[in-house]
Amino acid sequence: MTTNSLIGWERENSQVAPSALRNPDELATAHRIIVKVGSSTLTGPDGNLDLPTLNRIVDVIAERWAAGTQVVLVSSGAISTATGPLGFTKRPRDLATQQAAASVGQGLLLTRYSEAFACHNLHVGQVLLTLDDIVRRRHYTNAQRALTRLLALGVVPIINENDTVATDEIRFGDNDRLAALVSHLVKADALILVTDVDALYDRPPSRPGAQRISRVENLSEVEGIDVTGRTSGFGTGGMITKLESVRIATGSGLPVVLTNEANLARAIVGESVGTWFAATGRRMPTRQLWIAYAAHPRGQLTLDEGAVAALVGRGKSLLPAGITAVSGTFDSGDVVELADSTGFVVARGVSTYSSRELPQLLGHSTAELRETKGRGWDRVAVHRDDMAVRPSLLSSSED
Repeated sequence: MTTNSLIGWERENSQVAPSALRNPDELATAHRIIVKVGSSTLTGPDGNLDLPTLNRIVDVIAERWAAGTQVVLVSSGAISTATGPLGFTKRPRDLATQQAAASVGQGLLLTRYSEAFACHNLHVGQVLLTLDDIVRRRHYTNAQRALTRLLALGVVPIINENDTVATDEIRFGDNDRLAALVSHLVKADALILVTDVDALYDRPPSRPGAQRISRVENLSEVEGIDVTGRTSGFGTGGMITKLESVRIATGSGLPVVLTNEANLARAIVGESVGTWFAATGRRMPTRQLWIAYAAHPRGQLTLDEGAVAALVGRGKSLLPAGITAVSGTFDSGDVVELADSTGFVVARGVSTYSSRELPQLLGHSTAELRETKGRGWDRVAVHRDDMAVRPSLLSSSED
């Protein structure tokens, strides 16, 4: 697989957030950084937690805290940490065993982190999230409030997906994407992805002549690069998920450094190691960010030309009168795609109606619905505050 498939509907805006870090050396004075560490980094070949590696990572993070930079750790490894103690030779594949392993491994992993940070007189706080949880307004507000308070108390948040109860999140391993979303949740200055390769290369690093790419201004520069690669038996990601995370972060105003554990100490203070991905887009409001990137759309609404123009050009809410077709099965409060008559997705948003309710409302104005069905049926289908319009369309409409 090449990077071509990684440039999705969330194409980058052309205007960078004024506060975005422009160069790696600015990390030395950053206020808040997210560090994401994967299972392949934390787990040895025997399936057990690699304590020397974990301790080195903690030492680097603790040093940055001592220097005045708040560091939030997004850590994979709950399932893989349990594989050794449970006698597995590789990561389990069935969902029930994955959930059981996560239940065992999460406690073991947090204990090790707690002990390691305690050596630096730092406390840790565990925060378990799922992408589906944080797309809901009340849930993400609670998460933001908790994380902000932990940081204010000088506690190091350690974030992981709630693998014990998650389903799709376990199946696809989304901690890379979660790290990008959490970076915005806590208003971080940068994201550092720690993986098992030291940088992005212009071809698989194992091939002769492979060259490190030190800086990427826009992901379009690396389209066509072969990023297919095997992960260890205990990891779930790979370069593909790393670049998906980069796309989310940079496209919404956050620079990213991709490197390995051996270079983390240098990367976190701004030395030129790994690959620096420059911010390419604006900082999104958190609500729109969740809808655009975190949500799993449950259905699709097809819109007429007038509705598309109102959403994209004038920032209006979507009314039932502008919907021509409904597909999928969803409830009120679920995220749906909003597409034009050709199927091109122009936005995503939270539907105020279920897929059972909407079909009978299509083509009717709010006044007609109020008169024929009563109050409560005259609400918008998707409110503009609960909608994320495709960024490339917003850019062109503003020019």
